[in-house]
Amino acid sequence: MRKLKILHILSLTIELIIGFFVLLVITKVLGKKQINQITPFDFISALVLGELLGNAIYDEKINMAFILYAMLLWACLMYIVEILTQKFKGTRAFFEGKPTILIRKGQIDYRELKKERLDINELLSMLRQKDIFSVREVEYAILEPGGLISVLKKSKYESPTRQDLNLIEKPVYLSVTLIADGEILWENLEESGYDEKWLKNQIKMQGVDKIKDVFYAEWKEDEGIYVVPK
Repeated sequence: MRKLKILHILSLTIELIIGFFVLLVITKVLGKKQINQITPFDFISALVLGELLGNAIYDEKINMAFILYAMLLWACLMYIVEILTQKFKGTRAFFEGKPTILIRKGQIDYRELKKERLDINELLSMLRQKDIFSVREVEYAILEPGGLISVLKKSKYESPTRQDLNLIEKPVYLSVTLIADGEILWENLEESGYDEKWLKNQIKMQGVDKIKDVFYAEWKEDEGIYVVPK
């Protein structure tokens, strides 16, 4: 009995490891997408892959080889769809969906709202998530295929830009992380054009003696170093 349990645990471990790496490879092949970029088709595909792997792990009657075949076949179909949407623009609307204009020239399009099965409360909630608390501020609101809403405000509600205020444009610098959790990120330090000696001097000026005592440190060309001690 004990031997059977050990064999079962060993089998489960092997299946989990195999499933983990298969899903990892599939993810790498299909490319990266943020959660807010996932279309309904991508979401369903992810559920199917997870269900296939779950069946392989927890159902003893199902052979792992058949599940791996099913997962790879499904991944191939997803990959083909990705290629089709990249090569043939006409297929994008079918597989990925297309944006829907919910507010056009300041007017709510009730027909499109009904078509997308949204009510006014849901629309208002989506607008509030964009820091818009009145429909009167909106010139256009577009529901993206991934379910998020993009908003173009009316000009009088837009925040003024530096150009509007006739201010001189300043160069923009990207902050670079140099230390994370007490460890120097050597690649970032080298790309910044500095060395360890310079970094140690910089953190000493901030009142920290040792690198290991720094939780986080970043460098920005126009503002210098920012240090968060442990």
